[in-house]
Amino acid sequence: MNEWLAVFLLGIVEGITEFLPVSSTGHLLLAQQIFGKWIQPQSDLFNIVIQSGAVLAVIPLFKNRIITTIKEWKNKETQIFIAQIALAFFITGMGGLILEKKGFTLPETPMPIALALLIGGILFLGIETWLKGRSTTEAITWRIAIAVGLGQLIAAVFPGASRSGTTILVALMMGLSRSMATEYSFLVGIPTMLAAGGYKIFKELTDPIEGAPPEDWGMVGLGFLVSGIISFITVKWLLRYVQTHTFNAFGYYRIGIGLALMLMILN
Repeated sequence: MNEWLAVFLLGIVEGITEFLPVSSTGHLLLAQQIFGKWIQPQSDLFNIVIQSGAVLAVIPLFKNRIITTIKEWKNKETQIFIAQIALAFFITGMGGLILEKKGFTLPETPMPIALALLIGGILFLGIETWLKGRSTTEAITWRIAIAVGLGQLIAAVFPGASRSGTTILVALMMGLSRSMATEYSFLVGIPTMLAAGGYKIFKELTDPIEGAPPEDWGMVGLGFLVSGIISFITVKWLLRYVQTHTFNAFGYYRIGIGLALMLMILN
C-alpha cells in the first residue's frame, strides 16, 4: 500500500472515531491489526497532529455557542458556564501533570484497550436501560463539571475507554440529557485535547527521540487535513443523531469491536 494511501486511511479512522464514543485508540489499533502488512507504524508526533486536526475541525460547529458566550460574558449564567468548563479542564490538566510526574505510562499491550471497549459498551447499554422513564436536565452543575473532568482522567489512564465515551457516560449518570451531555463533552474536550496535543507536539519537537527517522511533514499534513474534514462531518452528524436516538447502537458496536480485537489478539 502506498504511504499516502495508508495515511489517508488512518486520517479517516481518526476523524470518524475521535469524537464518537467508540475510542480512536482502539480503532487505530484495529486498523493496524487488519492492515498491518501495508501500514507502517506511525510516529507519536503523527498521531498527535492528526488528533489535533480532528479537534480543530469541530470548532466551527460550535461557533454560535462560542460567539454567544463571548458576547454575553458579563452575564452571570455565562460566567458560571465558562467556569464549569474551566474547572473540568483544570481537573484533567492537573491530574495529567501529576500522573506524568509520577512516571505513569500507558499499557503497551492491546488487551486493556479491547477490555475497555467491551466494558464501555456494556455500560452504555446499562445506563440507557436505567435512563428509561427517568427525567433528564439541560443544566450543567458543578458536580457534573467535576465528574466530567475526572472522566477525562479515567479515559487518559485507560486507553480504549474513549474520552468522549467516558465523559458522556458520566454526564448521563449525573442526569444530563443526551444532547447536552454530548455537547458539554465536546466543549470541554476541545481545550483539553488541544492543550494536551500542543504540549506533546512541543515535547516531540524540542526533545526528539535519538535515532528516530526525520518526520515526513507532507504525510503529517495529509493526515491532519483528512482527519479534520472527516471529523467535521462525523460530529455534525452525531449532534443531530443524539437528539432523537439513544447510545445503544454505540454500546453494541463497542462490544463487537472489543470482542473482535480480543479474538485477533488471542489468535
